[in-house]
Amino acid sequence: MRAIVQRVTSAHVQVGERIVGSIGQGYLILLGVGHDDDSRSCARLWHKIENLRIFEDEEGKTNLSLGQVEGEVLIVSQFTLFADCKKGNRPSFTKAAPPEQSEELYRQFIALARASLGDRTASGEFGAVMDVHLVNHGPFTIWLDTEIL
Repeated sequence: MRAIVQRVTSAHVQVGERIVGSIGQGYLILLGVGHDDDSRSCARLWHKIENLRIFEDEEGKTNLSLGQVEGEVLIVSQFTLFADCKKGNRPSFTKAAPPEQSEELYRQFIALARASLGDRTASGEFGAVMDVHLVNHGPFTIWLDTEIL
């Protein structure tokens, strides 16, 4: 699995005119699923994200985790994280998992977040064309891949 984690002061995702998920301070997580991903990689990635210490403490050092700041998460499915641009200029997405596998693991990832954060968890709409709005604080963006965690 791959994730882009952005530390935000606020974020929301829209499908058409409808806002389907919205958060205040926390993480916008763009989540991609590959062919070899399973429940173990899902759990490993959530554990890493949940324990990242990228919020500032009273001394201004990035030393606090999501739970310590009572942060929220907005999780958005993004198969394009598995784009392969090695040949030509048109990306190939053959390394992304098929929709059924991706949706199952996306929902498992959301369930893990909800088990930890409860109603501080929001999500996009799997398979929909979405507009994602965010205020990236810092800016602070981290790329994670379970193949190298």
